[in-house]
Amino acid sequence: MLMETGEPDRGRKPWRDRLVGHRAVGALLAGAAGVTVMGAVLVLLPSAVVDHDLAGASVAAQDRLKAVNDVRTALLQAVGGMVVLFGAYATWRQLRVSQDGLRATQEGYVTDRFSTAVDQLGSDKLQTRIGGLHALWRIAEHSARDREAVISIQAAYLRTHLPWPPAGPQAPAMDVPINDVVPLEVRAADAQVALTGLGVLLLQPREQSWVNLSVTDLRRADCDGLWLHEVNLDRSCMEAAGLYHANLTQASLVSVNLRHADLKTAILRRARCVLADMRGARLVEADLRDADFTESDLREANLRKADAGGAVFRRADLRLADLRGSDLSTADLAQATSDRCAGQ
Repeated sequence: MLMETGEPDRGRKPWRDRLVGHRAVGALLAGAAGVTVMGAVLVLLPSAVVDHDLAGASVAAQDRLKAVNDVRTALLQAVGGMVVLFGAYATWRQLRVSQDGLRATQEGYVTDRFSTAVDQLGSDKLQTRIGGLHALWRIAEHSARDREAVISIQAAYLRTHLPWPPAGPQAPAMDVPINDVVPLEVRAADAQVALTGLGVLLLQPREQSWVNLSVTDLRRADCDGLWLHEVNLDRSCMEAAGLYHANLTQASLVSVNLRHADLKTAILRRARCVLADMRGARLVEADLRDADFTESDLREANLRKADAGGAVFRRADLRLADLRGSDLSTADLAQATSDRCAGQ
């Protein structure tokens, strides 16, 4: 009948109240029993221990009482130590539970921020996309487990928004003179933010190695001081890009366009620059050790004081290149064209 009235809880409440009451009474009885047992142990056990140790020997009552009190004190200290240890363990367990809860909350917060930032990248508003990129950057700096995902997203963002050859009505045509191309930070501020964030995040330890930025339009991009270690830039156009003191160690630059790029003091150690177009590039004091410039076009490039120890220039075109002060003592210049190199 109670179910038919639509108020099932009214019949269950007394039963629940009785259950709670029974549990409370049980807890009190268990506590009282524990106290009684502990009292009996502290009263009876010391005497039994002393009698056992005396083995029927006759001693003065005062000495026996002192021995019993000593045993009782030792028992109390042992019980107190156990209570302290149990309290410490309970506190540790509570701390672990709290930490796990906090970690779960933080991970949920990071996941929400990550999802929101990724959604912002698809916005039609430039400011919203830039905000999403900055949010991803911050997430990667504070969450090591999300860093690889953020790096991959930023690289994909650059490849899709700046393809080479250029696509879209707003992108400068590939045959436009480089002086007429607006710097990347002006014509595509969101792409410049993604590129800068990528070059900063790659400074930190990573589980994966290569980052794919191949066939990307990076004309007049600002890469000064960025860490582009082990980045694949094959067939990209980086004409007149700023790469001052950039780290391109072991980067892949096959068939890349670096005409008139500023690579002063840049690091290209073990970089693969095969078939690269580096006409007029500025490589003053650059670290080119063990780099491969096979069949690259370095006409009119400025390599003054560059360290090219162990570099490979096979069949490279070095005509009119400024090689004054550069270290080519251990470089491989087999079949290189350098009959008119400046400073020779």
